[in-house]
Amino acid sequence: MELRQLRYFVRVVELGSFSQAAASLGVVTSALSQQVSKLEGELSTRLLQRVSTGVRPTDAGLAFWRQAQLALRHADDAVLAAQTARLSGHVSVGLPPSTASVLGLPLMRAMRERYPEVRLHLVESLSGHLAQMLNARQLDLAVLFQVDAARRWSVQPLLEERLFVIGERSLAGLPGGRSARLASLTELPLVLPSAPHNLRSVVDAAFVRAKCVPRVVIEIDGLALLMDAVAAGLGATIQPGAAVSRLRREDLALIPVSDAHARRPNLLVSLSDDELSPAALAARVVMADVARQLVEQGRWAGASLHES
Repeated sequence: MELRQLRYFVRVVELGSFSQAAASLGVVTSALSQQVSKLEGELSTRLLQRVSTGVRPTDAGLAFWRQAQLALRHADDAVLAAQTARLSGHVSVGLPPSTASVLGLPLMRAMRERYPEVRLHLVESLSGHLAQMLNARQLDLAVLFQVDAARRWSVQPLLEERLFVIGERSLAGLPGGRSARLASLTELPLVLPSAPHNLRSVVDAAFVRAKCVPRVVIEIDGLALLMDAVAAGLGATIQPGAAVSRLRREDLALIPVSDAHARRPNLLVSLSDDELSPAALAARVVMADVARQLVEQGRWAGASLHES
């Protein structure tokens, strides 16, 4: 099996066509098809099947494609490392929006300072989508709020975030004390993510434990727009303190929720160690270090470090 065959196969899967893949690689279609057939012969299994629009991977082909992508990335990283004699390559990191607002820039600065030859690819998206990307080997690392125990991932508890009631200070019904219990918020109009969102699951579970029901008036699946609605006085929200990192806090009240279960864990999740490149292993250490520094310096509102 040759790296050339892996590159050919990956390109065919990406484009769904032998002719398009051949054109992009600068080879003739017959030569490309021959190499893929040879690869299938070596593996003794069918990797591609023809469809009306071109080709698509079989189940075996899809599994092989994921690992082939990883092998090619490691091979490219090895070439770069040999050429520069320094840690190099690239690493893909996924951050949920609220986490990205606090961790994103410090992580970029730390990686640039410690490993200037490593190209960092950051993806900001919902935790559930990041988990799917991680499973598809499109990410090396991600901060997630929950994991599937069946996945063969490396999981490192990172920190825990306290939840806050956040609202425009003049909003009717906003609690006036230094903290608030969920039972006192049943008449407060709330703007929250919809049910599939991890934070909504945490909030709903906390209300169930408090034996009360929240008054949700708007559901928004997007942190920026959700916080715009809160800043406009359309309702309050329940979020970690990181949610206001990109906003002016003067006009918003942040009131800690005192219920014990109104907290959200942050997990540093990666592919298994044997699948990670040296660049990804280094980035994982940097992420943990930066998160720890942000908490210790009081720059991550309501966050506390995980106690090992």
